[in-house]
Amino acid sequence: MEKTKYPQVEMEIRKWGSKPSSLIQVLHGVQEGVGYLSQNVLKYTAERLNVPLSKVYGVVTFYNFFKTQKDADHIIMICMGTACYVKNGEEVVKAIENYLSIKLGEKTSDGKFSLQIVRCLGACGLAPVISIDGDDVYGKLTPEKAVEVIKRYQ
Repeated sequence: MEKTKYPQVEMEIRKWGSKPSSLIQVLHGVQEGVGYLSQNVLKYTAERLNVPLSKVYGVVTFYNFFKTQKDADHIIMICMGTACYVKNGEEVVKAIENYLSIKLGEKTSDGKFSLQIVRCLGACGLAPVISIDGDDVYGKLTPEKAVEVIKRYQ
């Protein structure tokens, strides 16, 4: 029996079928198992489902839950809702960007941190607020306090 380079893709195809209409389910299942969809996985999936690669890319770029890059070890979400914005949230953003040497939407070169904006974390009384990994929430931040929080994760 020949060994496949992409067993997660094969497992999802066995589950959903090798028909073009299974594309979204297959991609979703692969991402659940692997964490993201690499270029090679997208090409292999297109071949196996007999779907043009352009259609696969169209689906992956249309739906925001698909990821084509591995997540960072720590995802920093900076709230920029009204309360956080008016309480100097932009200064917190700038301090974190400068400290990590990345911009919003980017990942550090070592893969340790990524930086995202969210519209509300539901902690307006603690503004400005950041959340790390969707679990830990830190509020009443100054730019200096935000950097100190991030240092704890290094």
